Amino acid sequence: MRVVLIHGVATDSRVWAATIAALGPSVAVCCPDRPQSGDMDTEIAALAPLCEGAFVVGVSGGATLGLELAARGVEFAGALLHEPAAGSLAPRLLDEVAAAFRSDGVAGFGRALYGPSWIPELTSASTETVAGELAMFRSFEPRPVGPLAPRITLTVGERSAPARHRSVQDLAAALGTEWRVLPGVGHAVHLQAPHQLAAELATTTR
Repeated sequence: MRVVLIHGVATDSRVWAATIAALGPSVAVCCPDRPQSGDMDTEIAALAPLCEGAFVVGVSGGATLGLELAARGVEFAGALLHEPAAGSLAPRLLDEVAAAFRSDGVAGFGRALYGPSWIPELTSASTETVAGELAMFRSFEPRPVGPLAPRITLTVGERSAPARHRSVQDLAAALGTEWRVLPGVGHAVHLQAPHQLAAELATTTR
């Protein structure tokens, strides 16, 4: 099985180090540093060739990009997408992190979105980069994913805010995907419980 791990905003491929270790040597992992361009077409163009035929795992913005890949017909083998943006289904979902970014820049954004498990060393993104990414994901609108819907599982952390739970449930209902709650974690499952994420992936791909 080939797995592609897609990172979110204010992180890069380093955020997946513990997850890669938990997956073990039997799993072929592709862990790209995506462009972080603030332009959806650019991001998808970079990711699509890597994700074709692979199993896609994304958290936060990476999960949102997974949905966009599906909407554009990229034929991945399956996807596990944790707490993506939900567009007009949850229009205020990112208000809190946007406010933290305005008041305290990249560090404020990272702490507000990912919690205390996030550290500045997980990103080299500038203020301008995060601003562009945040604007891109705030303007995201989920679109039908067609025949890929049965291959997609959305997840939400048990400890995530009620708004996150509602957004994942509403997204799953709108897109026709499966969804489930991951016990004991919040938004940053890849930082809080990488072994649990690896186990969830193993269950999903059986």
